[in-house]
Amino acid sequence: MSTAMIILIGVCVVVVLWCIGIYNNLVSLRNNRENAFANIDVQLKQRYDLIPQLVETVKGYAAHEKELLERITQARTAAMGATTINDKIEAENQLSSALAGLKVSVEAYPDLKANQNFLQLQGEIADIENKLAATRRFFNSATKELNTAVQRFPAVLLAGMFGFHREPMFEVPQTERAQYDKAPEIKF
Repeated sequence: MSTAMIILIGVCVVVVLWCIGIYNNLVSLRNNRENAFANIDVQLKQRYDLIPQLVETVKGYAAHEKELLERITQARTAAMGATTINDKIEAENQLSSALAGLKVSVEAYPDLKANQNFLQLQGEIADIENKLAATRRFFNSATKELNTAVQRFPAVLLAGMFGFHREPMFEVPQTERAQYDKAPEIKF
């Protein structure tokens, strides 16, 4: 075998190993993202289980808030029925929006705010919302790592061939962004 042939085989082996390394890295990052979303699913399951209890407690105090409670129930059902990560992100944003409407509505019922069952449920939901926020941050971090790897040279040359592409973050919907840009009102 000639030296040129050995060098050519060596270069081919290095290129194949390089491609395998890029592919394996992208697979690992995609799996990290999917794992991060699985953690969100765990928190969402707890949230889904608490929402009917909260709705029933509030119903006793806020019979005329039927539309809001129905919206929460519909959003919960849609979120539970979402199958893809992107559909779940959209459905969860709608559910978060509906729950935010409930928080505003509760302000009108001082007796409800003092009810022990309601306070306990509200505390549990607040805890789950905090855990969801943390798992969403982790999910977005994993998504950012994957997106960076997919877009970075030289992986960008192979990512499309392997079926990897930029994935969406778990973000606040544009319709709610204006609310978060305003400073909160503090009343005593």
